[in-house]
Amino acid sequence: MVADASGCTSREAHTYAMDRMTQAGVIPMTWQQVLLEWQRDWAKRDTYDAVMDIVREHSGAYGMGVDYAYTMVHKAPSRSEHKGPRLDAAPAPIAAE
Repeated sequence: MVADASGCTSREAHTYAMDRMTQAGVIPMTWQQVLLEWQRDWAKRDTYDAVMDIVREHSGAYGMGVDYAYTMVHKAPSRSEHKGPRLDAAPAPIAAE
């Protein structure tokens, strides 16, 4: 059961429905778990790019991590453009003892 891709008339109805299904042996999963299980093997190049596009766009912090890996590890161009001022790095002050 894809728990976060199903709806009910109320949160309470959803909770009770999930409880009934769990009691019957269903294992609840998220949409992302289903997607990644369908991909199963990252060597499957025919679906890799499409799955990564979905993950980068809709998977919150995990998607941000994938985006970071694409730009830092794979040297891909950034998907966002920084429009503000860039600040120089500044070392943290050392506390006096």
